[in-house]
Amino acid sequence: MQSEILVIGATGKTGKRVAQRLEARGLRVRHGTRRSKIPFDWEQPDTWGAALRDIEVAYVAYLPDLAAPSAHGVIAAFVKAAEDAGLRRVVLLSERNEARAQACEQLVKDSSMEWTILQPSWFAQNFSEGGFLEGVLSGEVSVPTSGAAEPFVDIEDLADVAVAALTEDGRTGQVYEVTGAELLTWDEAVAHIARITGRDVSFRACTAEEFGGMLIAVGIPEEDANFTATLVEQMLDGKNASTSDGVQRALGREPRSFVQFCQDAHAQGCWE
Repeated sequence: MQSEILVIGATGKTGKRVAQRLEARGLRVRHGTRRSKIPFDWEQPDTWGAALRDIEVAYVAYLPDLAAPSAHGVIAAFVKAAEDAGLRRVVLLSERNEARAQACEQLVKDSSMEWTILQPSWFAQNFSEGGFLEGVLSGEVSVPTSGAAEPFVDIEDLADVAVAALTEDGRTGQVYEVTGAELLTWDEAVAHIARITGRDVSFRACTAEEFGGMLIAVGIPEEDANFTATLVEQMLDGKNASTSDGVQRALGREPRSFVQFCQDAHAQGCWE
């Protein structure tokens, strides 16, 4: 019998899609979450061994973020645990142009495992099921951005790339920058949502301090809110204002457009 594939973060935006795709193929999936039958908790290393037991292939999404100051030490310990458990192949969710995340990537690259690194751009689904959903519903999306355009990626594409890397040969030792096909400013992206939904919604650039305050206001602890606000500001400073060919190289097709994402999200009732 084929061994299970471990999906760490199987209830997250990417992990749940990866798990669903694998299960739709009839593959056995071990859900790596705090509440799984065999739990996996990044903050509890004593859970890692059981979650990794008899696993050869794993999708790894680190919570809270590979750019977090704590991430390097945690990933170093995880790599050792994975090697000790006999993990053969790992697909790591990372970030574009983020030095701390790429230091974590290097730990995986230096391991004995086959690896594939995914470096996605900003998720389109953050507008439909993430931090900016409330902004869309209330009529104003606000984020600290330099005004640079972003190649918003549909997570459905990212999940397809992840599954291909987990289940097929020819993608190990590859770093895939997974982006959308076009560059859009935040104004343009929000305008697409407004046009397709018929909602009166606009975009307003804010400072990192304002953004952190918004996060604190919805109950996020101050330290986490300030870290997130600073990270978002850094991500949106213009260094990622370019498209890449990760989807094309990994899947042999073009990425889904932001308009396609909007149409699908609207049809699914995400903004009702």
